[in-house]
Amino acid sequence: MKRIFLFIIVFSSIIKSQESESLLSLKSQLQFSNSPVSGVQIPESRIQNPELSSRKNPGLAILYSLLLPGMGELYADRYDTGVYFTIADGVLWGALAGFNIYGNWQEKNYRAFAESNGGVTLAGKESSYFAVISSYISVDEYNTIQELNREFSKVYDPVKFYWDWKSNDRRREYREMWSSSESAFNNVRFAAGALILNRLISAINAVRLVSAYNKDLEQELSWNIYFSVQNKSTLPQSFNLNFISIL
Repeated sequence: MKRIFLFIIVFSSIIKSQESESLLSLKSQLQFSNSPVSGVQIPESRIQNPELSSRKNPGLAILYSLLLPGMGELYADRYDTGVYFTIADGVLWGALAGFNIYGNWQEKNYRAFAESNGGVTLAGKESSYFAVISSYISVDEYNTIQELNREFSKVYDPVKFYWDWKSNDRRREYREMWSSSESAFNNVRFAAGALILNRLISAINAVRLVSAYNKDLEQELSWNIYFSVQNKSTLPQSFNLNFISIL
């Protein structure tokens, strides 16, 4: 009965001490005094530490990576690989902002050019209209071609949708500005897609690293405990508790 009571006290003290120090510091033999009993040896047994507070949560790793790529790896204590996702995210955000600024600037340019050199009234015009006027000299030319192709639904009101570049040089100059703006906005969409992809890859990598971390942790916290009561002719009997790590 005393041995059972002593075992409970020892085991409780070990669990409590785990909150402040690693189990790796407990590899030395612990000895506790006990009243004289006959020599007994308790068979070896293996236990798995139930403490889960130091385990990593894969769900949190995913959330951190979706918020900022690389943070999931940092959570898994492997930012040496996560740093590349963070750098890529910064570069992509910079590219997205740059393309967006350039696209808006070129859009203002081609709209102003169309108004001053093509006689375009900007109010109420959709993006498709600005694409069309880059390919035809005037609204009359455009309408004639649509009528010849029997595409009557595409014919423009020549008053409301009027334009006339007067020359192909002006039309080409306008088209270059319009094409530059459209290319920049296409790159914005590409950068946005890359930002999403970077987060997904980082989340997958973070989950993999968290799984490896938890697996290593379980191996480190797996121990063999060996109990024995020793009889010595010259010394008082003692109760021994030995820890052997299972790696």
